[in-house]
Amino acid sequence: MNLHGKILILSILSIIGCKKQKIMNIEKTLKTVEYVDIERFMGDWYVIANIPTFIEKNACNAIESYKLNARGEIQTTFSFYQDSPNGKRKEYNPKGYIYNTETNAEWRMQFIWPFKMPFLIIDLDTNYSYTVIGVPSHKYVWIMSRKPSLGSKTYNMIIDKLKDVGYDVKQIKKVTQEW
Repeated sequence: MNLHGKILILSILSIIGCKKQKIMNIEKTLKTVEYVDIERFMGDWYVIANIPTFIEKNACNAIESYKLNARGEIQTTFSFYQDSPNGKRKEYNPKGYIYNTETNAEWRMQFIWPFKMPFLIIDLDTNYSYTVIGVPSHKYVWIMSRKPSLGSKTYNMIIDKLKDVGYDVKQIKKVTQEW
């Protein structure tokens, strides 16, 4: 199966997961942060830990970069090295759309047309030094930092918050960041 086919399947499964959540009401509802200064949010974010998608398994030195274009879309570059910091470099370029323009904390990411996956900014440091992005189904989460490392006290606090909102924190994997 080619990459586009895998991304299509991932998108469909995420949509099904969101619908299942609403129907069964098993998961706790994720709340976004109150407001995101979108200009300040733009730039590079090092992926510290995540519940990885199939693309991200064994990713090292993963960075998510955001740039707001003139149309208000978020040009995204997700890059990493496969299996080790010296592995093959991979890059993906989904496009983001701000879905809730009052808070700027709810986006839709489009990996393949016409499917858009909800991305929720559920935690954001007041200094914009770290952020956490989740999806309504609780199937995926990304803990990201402006630096390639995050202190253990902050990391553990984030993990506790994720557990409180219904994430299975045993699924969260740290991403190697060796520069």
